[in-house]
Amino acid sequence: MIAVDPAGQSGRDTYKLLIGSIVPRPIALVTTLADNGTVNAAPFSFFSIVSSDPPLLSVAVQRRQGVMKDTARHAIEQRELVIHIVSEEIVEAVNQTAANLPPGDSELAAAGFTAVISESVRVPGIAEAKIRMECRLDQAIGLGDSGQPSCDLLIARVLKFHIAEELYNEHGHIDAGLLNPVSRMAGDDYALIGRVFSLKRPE
Repeated sequence: MIAVDPAGQSGRDTYKLLIGSIVPRPIALVTTLADNGTVNAAPFSFFSIVSSDPPLLSVAVQRRQGVMKDTARHAIEQRELVIHIVSEEIVEAVNQTAANLPPGDSELAAAGFTAVISESVRVPGIAEAKIRMECRLDQAIGLGDSGQPSCDLLIARVLKFHIAEELYNEHGHIDAGLLNPVSRMAGDDYALIGRVFSLKRPE
């Protein structure tokens, strides 16, 4: 075994170890609303469930040299966001939302996505996504050393689920095979669901 002390290397080198070790990671495509009404969209793979009751999700938005990204800033200012699950059918367009655009330009238009009006929040969703969750920001926590946040942890409460009809069965379950979700690996790599197996939980 190789022992690595993160205190003895750069943050970039630690980042490479984390994204190479914690795989696969689900991807959240997040839409937020700027003050001028522009819809911002960006993908994040530091994303997970926090709680089911109440329904809470976490999205960690890394800062760039200490500067808060648009997604975190808009979510904190407006207290709203919409989180979408990324499927294979839209992953190439989702990748386009990660491009650096001029201020005021919307990633939705650049990626060819269609905005859809939300029911519980002002932030529009993306029609092409098979699952989207309208959320209210529950908490935003700046995390980092020496009082200088390196990321913004967004805790979002789900107010409304929108699920493609073909995915949703009579028992309230989602068919993962039909969802065809994409997960993030390291570098430029992504993954689809591979072999699935079952284990009974011990009594």
